[in-house]
Amino acid sequence: MPAEWAPHEATWIGWPHRTSDWPGKFPAIPWVMAELVRAVSAGETVRVLVQDAAHRERAARTIARAGVDLARVEFHHTPTDRGWMRDSGPLFVVRRGSRPARAIARFRFNGWAKYPEWRHDDRVPERAARALELPLREVRARGRGVVLEGGAIDVDGAGTILATEECLLDPQVQVRNPGWTRRDYERVFRDELGASHTVWLGRGIAGDDTHGHVDDVARFAPGSTVVLCRERDPSDPNYAPLEDNRERLQGARLAGGSRPHVVFLPMPRPVWFAGQRLPASYANFYVANAAVVVPTFNDPADREALGILAELFRDRPVVGVHARDLVWGLGTVHCLTQQEPAL
Repeated sequence: MPAEWAPHEATWIGWPHRTSDWPGKFPAIPWVMAELVRAVSAGETVRVLVQDAAHRERAARTIARAGVDLARVEFHHTPTDRGWMRDSGPLFVVRRGSRPARAIARFRFNGWAKYPEWRHDDRVPERAARALELPLREVRARGRGVVLEGGAIDVDGAGTILATEECLLDPQVQVRNPGWTRRDYERVFRDELGASHTVWLGRGIAGDDTHGHVDDVARFAPGSTVVLCRERDPSDPNYAPLEDNRERLQGARLAGGSRPHVVFLPMPRPVWFAGQRLPASYANFYVANAAVVVPTFNDPADREALGILAELFRDRPVVGVHARDLVWGLGTVHCLTQQEPAL
């Protein structure tokens, strides 16, 4: 699985339709999505999953009004339950060398081991493989399909994966693969994603509905860099777990044996809505061909976070997308996108 900053053929998103994911705020969400499409489509095709012809028409109208050239957008009639493409979308793998090829690693999706509606989302990878005429590599272990969401991992494309123990190894809460150990996951990461080395962090952030996805905590960047969120307020619930993750990274090694270069991202001030703490994090950025798209929260730390990422990704602009409405759905920019690598 290539690094996210490697060249893309396209980006996959699911056009929003489940109003209960953003109760009371849903009318704003398609406009935020249109801004995301506008930023990404400047450098690649955006493949948009829609429920039916009427849903496609609404999506196309909104995207066009945002100033997007619809020639850069493909619509696929593919039913989804929620459409968070980072987790239920296709995970692409590539073979380099004299016979380059692409395939989709077919992991299973079970609604984050929490929600009952997931069967449409679980079929997205096979539908994508059929649409692109790509091989579908069924990932199985211990006699069953392996459950893995894309937000549970981050890859550097050079043999190392980031993951959290909270998400993948908790034996009681939102258990994806019952009875699995580090070795079970590490074997799958090696054999199916080409990552021979896993760096295990501890916990995710407060408000995270997924029970510890790593893409709200730490992300790879070019140059053996890991971007790590850090909370400055010792009284905040995120302070202790993020400090623990910092200590783990200080002792970590990458696949080649070198230590990662750790760069700290600030955390925004806590975002609350309707009495609920939301998982607001600048680490949920997405690296597209023509931009790094970063969620922003009307916070003084927005500018600092954008500046840090601009220093790390100097070959493309860093663009902020307003996400205070979006995060009410318990995810933001990275959660909504899935990259399709180019050969």
